[in-house]
Amino acid sequence: MRLGSGTFAACCVAIEVLGVAIFLRGFFPVPVRSSSRTEHRAEPPAPEPSTGASSNWTKLPPPLFSKVVVVLIDALRDDFVFGSKGVKFMPYTTYLVEKGASHSFVAEAKPPTVTMPRIKALMTGSLPGFGDVVRNLNSPALLEDNVIRQAKAAGKRIIFYGDETWVKLFPKHFVEYDGTTSFFVSDYTEVDDNVTRHLEKVLTREDWDVLILHYLGLDHIGHLSGPDSPLIGHKLREMDSVLMKIHMALLSKEREALLPGLLVLCGDHGMSESGSHGASSMEEVNTALVLISSAFERKPGDIRHPKHVQQTDLAATLAIGLGLPIPKNSVGRLLFPVVEGKPMREQLRFLHLNTVQLSKLLQENVPLYEKDPGFEQFKMSEKLHGNWIKLYLEENSSEVLLNLGTKVLRQYLNALQTLSLSLSRQVAQYDIYSMAVGTTLVLEVLALLLLSVPKALGPAAELDMPLSSPLFSLLFYLTLLVLSAVHVVVCTSTESACYFCSVSWLAAGGAMLLMSALLCALVSALPKTVVGVKHVGKSPAPSSSRWSELDLLILLGTTGHVLSLGASSFIEEEHQTWYFLVSTLCLALCQEVYRNHFLSSDGDPRGGLHTEPGPEGATPVGAKGCALLEDDRTRAAASAFKRLGGTDQRMVLASPWAVLCCCRLLRALNQTGVQGAHRPDLGHWLTSSDHKAALSVLAALSLLAVFLLVQRRCSPMSKVALALGLLGVYCYRAAIGNVMSPWQRGNSDISKGIVEARFVYVFVLGILFTGTKDLLRSQVSAAGVPARTVGLWEIHSGLVLLAALLLRPHNLPVLVSSLLVQTLMAKCVWKPLNHGVAEVTVMHYWFGQAFFYFQGNSNNIATVDVSAGFVGLEHYVEVPAAFLTTFATYVGPILWASHLVNYLSSESSSHSALRRACFCYALICSIPVSVYIILVTSLRYHLFIWSVFSPKLLYEGMHLFITAALCIFFTAMDQTKLTKP
Repeated sequence: MRLGSGTFAACCVAIEVLGVAIFLRGFFPVPVRSSSRTEHRAEPPAPEPSTGASSNWTKLPPPLFSKVVVVLIDALRDDFVFGSKGVKFMPYTTYLVEKGASHSFVAEAKPPTVTMPRIKALMTGSLPGFGDVVRNLNSPALLEDNVIRQAKAAGKRIIFYGDETWVKLFPKHFVEYDGTTSFFVSDYTEVDDNVTRHLEKVLTREDWDVLILHYLGLDHIGHLSGPDSPLIGHKLREMDSVLMKIHMALLSKEREALLPGLLVLCGDHGMSESGSHGASSMEEVNTALVLISSAFERKPGDIRHPKHVQQTDLAATLAIGLGLPIPKNSVGRLLFPVVEGKPMREQLRFLHLNTVQLSKLLQENVPLYEKDPGFEQFKMSEKLHGNWIKLYLEENSSEVLLNLGTKVLRQYLNALQTLSLSLSRQVAQYDIYSMAVGTTLVLEVLALLLLSVPKALGPAAELDMPLSSPLFSLLFYLTLLVLSAVHVVVCTSTESACYFCSVSWLAAGGAMLLMSALLCALVSALPKTVVGVKHVGKSPAPSSSRWSELDLLILLGTTGHVLSLGASSFIEEEHQTWYFLVSTLCLALCQEVYRNHFLSSDGDPRGGLHTEPGPEGATPVGAKGCALLEDDRTRAAASAFKRLGGTDQRMVLASPWAVLCCCRLLRALNQTGVQGAHRPDLGHWLTSSDHKAALSVLAALSLLAVFLLVQRRCSPMSKVALALGLLGVYCYRAAIGNVMSPWQRGNSDISKGIVEARFVYVFVLGILFTGTKDLLRSQVSAAGVPARTVGLWEIHSGLVLLAALLLRPHNLPVLVSSLLVQTLMAKCVWKPLNHGVAEVTVMHYWFGQAFFYFQGNSNNIATVDVSAGFVGLEHYVEVPAAFLTTFATYVGPILWASHLVNYLSSESSSHSALRRACFCYALICSIPVSVYIILVTSLRYHLFIWSVFSPKLLYEGMHLFITAALCIFFTAMDQTKLTKP
């Protein structure tokens, strides 16, 4: 069966996406817990230890608080409460922290710092996996043991208002609730008003025990305009007044209650300097945690500085405070200041319950738990505790009793710290079998792509894929039998949950069939490739045959980038790698342009030109392998350069320098990465409220430049739609207050911009529809090639208009620069210098990656602009929001891939150019993904596996998925049958 190289590449990338998905499912295991397991059955609490005399304290201690109110302010980082902003905008809270009856902490949230995993950590005390980032958009019910479930089982009446993620995690747990969507980030007023409007009524009632309020406005302001926005101060003042109202209500209720109340102020995560979150910077992981209660008496002159604790410590503290069992999977420690005012016996009882729970968790997860230092300290603490109980029961008070109690207390606290650290190191439970299956599929596909290079990049760009011989060979059946046996053995002997064992036998059998078929295809392709290489070695080749400087740069740059993925610092600063590669590429092109200029000026004294056929001429393969005859191509390029006019020659000579300058200027627009993210850049200067006029002028000029660069090849109707659409983009940004406009009279005119955004969407869909219509018309019309060229460009212009709408105003110059560089490279570099399809494809890929970072992206999840997913949406709709967010994040690679299709379709006379481009694009995307999977597997116990390597793995997986979609588009364009005029 003969396949075009594009179709073959699309199939390979689709299989690779499947392999990466299986690998990610094993690398980010999602714990599935049945409600019938022992963790959901009530267990008797551990009795108080005793030596000699028996203790009668075998039940849980009574609650410490009558009512508990948890106020969770989304993205409340520590300096919003304990820093200068807290002093200025939250005076009542600052008074409670400095002089009131409270205990203050800086709670560290482990990455990923997104809402749903953080809520799980707060209520279960466990450390959620990084895979919860993906599940954050649609949270399933939480089956793990948690404080909310324990409270409901104990008859506590729980009321909740706020982020609907809680309702999804804890269905049927609240006697009353009102959820609001957390993803519509354009709203930062109503989303909090819907919570506060219930307070007046619920605070006067007595029919509740726990009240949970989750405010979202602060987080939404951060996503929209960052932590330095003037709106931050207004929101903090609003939250301060809410806290004062709740605190006063609790104090009034304490006059009639036997126990005091507890007010908990906390944040789920922090906020980066760009206003986002998800990564591991100090601003994102450090959150404020304040416990307020009249039980925490403070003597005059008692200064309490915020202590650093773990966010998971709150679950154990709330459980003790409510008189509930500590969640079984909690790795947190009781916040001891909460109970330090209690009698010594109660303090030791609370600490004993916490250490018993942690020791049981250690026994279930660590085979050699008896040798763990924390377990040894626990046993010593329990023994000393028993001696103290014996002494306590024999005599009520003595100095010896106090000293021994203090010693036991310190021993328990040390044991808690050691046990918590030991358990925190055990959270990475990998599904090795699923990871191995995914890795095998990915590596088999990569090997097949590499073996297919000679044929796929040949003149015909076709491969002969024998399907019958591998499927009916002995190797196929033996491999399938071995894989089936391994599957049975692993799934029947494994002690931990394995995802690949939980799928149906039909799905598992299909994967094993696929792996067996790929192995047979590799074995079948290997001899043909070896024979072809031997034939190349025996064929006479000119002595001048060697790699050109550009080919060496592409090879060394790709190899260097792949190898750099094994270092955490290179991943954090990957933008520097791409900036260096595109700058070096521009210098190499300068050298090539000037060499051709001087050759053409000298009249090209050497003869025997072998002119390579335009951009569709791929790297010579077959008899000469992948090596270029540099002298021949140089003479051909020099001859083509000589035929250019004087003005065109000057443009060709200046274009690489113009591209280099453009890339250098863009580096100053957005600082990204980790080391330089805090440095001032032009983007921060433009987005500040003092420079709104400058941003408005820049946005208007950028939109005008976009129109001038895109409209030249559009149909008249599409030109009008593009102009109106770009005008609508400016109106949208003016409506939401990002830029100034003549018709705006003040902040009262600021809205959500829903009408204006939908106005732009109409023109985006209209342009895309017109382009699709032209593509369909090219199959039946006499003017097939021109119609397809116009159709493809109109689709490209529709994507550009969508990008202009979704990108922040200060990033519009990135879009203009991308279009300008595309125009310069196409007209003044690739076409005059006769670059082949492989080189043009790799350069498109490199520039796409560079522009991904030019717009401020990085390998941290915090740089994802979530607000782009809600442009024009009145309510949160999952599929459109996910699509818009993904498009806005990867707008650079997508637009450069779209331009590649347009360039090859308009400039190439070869029918196989798109096939070879698709294959090259698939190969260059598959190499880093495949190598990175191996690196991540070998570094899975690295210190930065969750904060650095795991986010990069998610980015690579999403990039491969987009590549698969692009390859399908490439293949569809290649399969279009054109009617020649």
